[in-house]
Amino acid sequence: MMSTHRLLTTLGCALTVALAAAWSTAPPTEPARPAAATTVRTHEGLVRGTAHGGYRTFEGIAYAEPPVGRLRWAPPRRPAPWSGVRDATRPASACPQPPGEVPGGSTDEDCLHLNVTTPDGAGPAHPRPVIVWLHGGGYTSGAGSSYDAHRMATRGDAVVVTVNYRLGTLGFLAHRGLPGSGTFGLADQQAALHWVRTEIGAFGGDPRNVTLAGESAGGYSVCAQLASPVASGLFDRAIIESGPCTGRPDRPFAPSSIPLSRARAAGADLAAKVGCGSARDVMACLRRVDVPRLLAAQGTDQQPAYATPLLPGDPAAAIAAGRFRRVPVLIGNNHDEGNGWAAGIVRAGHPVTPGTWPDVVASFFPSPGQAKAIVREYPVHRTDGGPVFGAVIGDSNFACPTVHTDGLLAAHVPVWRYEFADEHAPPLTSDTPPFPLGAPHASELPYLFDLGGRPRDLTAAQHRLADSMIDYWTRFARTADPNGPTSPHWPRQTVLSLAPEHIVPTRTAQLRHHCTFWNTLG
Repeated sequence: MMSTHRLLTTLGCALTVALAAAWSTAPPTEPARPAAATTVRTHEGLVRGTAHGGYRTFEGIAYAEPPVGRLRWAPPRRPAPWSGVRDATRPASACPQPPGEVPGGSTDEDCLHLNVTTPDGAGPAHPRPVIVWLHGGGYTSGAGSSYDAHRMATRGDAVVVTVNYRLGTLGFLAHRGLPGSGTFGLADQQAALHWVRTEIGAFGGDPRNVTLAGESAGGYSVCAQLASPVASGLFDRAIIESGPCTGRPDRPFAPSSIPLSRARAAGADLAAKVGCGSARDVMACLRRVDVPRLLAAQGTDQQPAYATPLLPGDPAAAIAAGRFRRVPVLIGNNHDEGNGWAAGIVRAGHPVTPGTWPDVVASFFPSPGQAKAIVREYPVHRTDGGPVFGAVIGDSNFACPTVHTDGLLAAHVPVWRYEFADEHAPPLTSDTPPFPLGAPHASELPYLFDLGGRPRDLTAAQHRLADSMIDYWTRFARTADPNGPTSPHWPRQTVLSLAPEHIVPTRTAQLRHHCTFWNTLG
């Protein structure tokens, strides 16, 4: 039977990889229509993208120099100018990562690129609001090119930018005396935002109206940028999906940050694993290690470090103290966030039954008092072990931290909170789950993007929900208020439940009760 927190977390991470693989780029089901080229001038040089029906795409634009050689584990640098026209008609490499969302993984460090999708009619004379999207993936996987944003750009009349940033140990290594320790991936995001402020006008975007948005690790990155003093002035609104700012390392399914001291200890462990721990110049040694060896040696968990110049404090503490950028926020979570992880653990051969449930809980909450209280609060009966386990993961890692974050932010800025609640959301994997998943982690993404360039198999009602969500998100980006004449009204100080044929403001007594429980538990 499961006896350690690490086993369960590893199984959960394996499920995350399986989910990510579901939206990896695949060949289109029918031949693509020929598309015309289109050229835009940036400060570094000309880029040639692709004109489609109603929108244009520019893929694989470098926003920073390749972080290779001496620039591995260095702050991002603006790319050098080029002559001629650079091709921007296909995605660039994803940042180094194990196989998963990116088939076969990636070992290419020349990855600091972004993608721009802009609607027809957008131009310097008629600029559109800009949404900069930070992908999720636990800070170890993901790519901006996985998110086809043409529906958001055309329906929402917005310019959408999707970003690659350094991941894993290449993005978050910490070492004593290394400038930027523990935050290189966050620095990359800031470099992309600097690029947007400078260049997006040429693509038809409004550099004075930039919304920073993301999901999971990308959502938590938005929290980190809200709390980062050096991100001041880089964005004007924030959208946080399933990445509450009050994540904690002891709740391992939601992203969080760690102290620099702990990040340095992890960095020392990695250096020892790859044979650099006793080198005279540890960093010079590490910069000579090839990428596959680094990926094999890095830990399963990756988090940004705080107590650093980019992130002076834990975002949770900074936001609780009111030390964050004052911008309007749209934030939310999914109704069944934890079910995907619970299903993966059950499928891996670890059933959750009345008899095993106390041991499962104790793996995450080793304090006997806490474990017993959770078992009482969330009792398992003969056939509901998986969903109950999912509820514990979801409530403790996502739903209740999102409620808490909402309250902290709303004391200072306008906040709109949602819950994605389509209980029949299309599955993100082809496997048959051991129990119905409802609306698990990441299940809202196909309503906003074509993942991997493939439209999801949505019902007519789900297509209407997708349209409503894009309307809310892009109106928020345009005006700092998601409300408009074509969708149900979304009052502040309530949570909007997003489900087909059922978009209504709601406050559930059960969630309030569970969040009171988790607050009391500590």
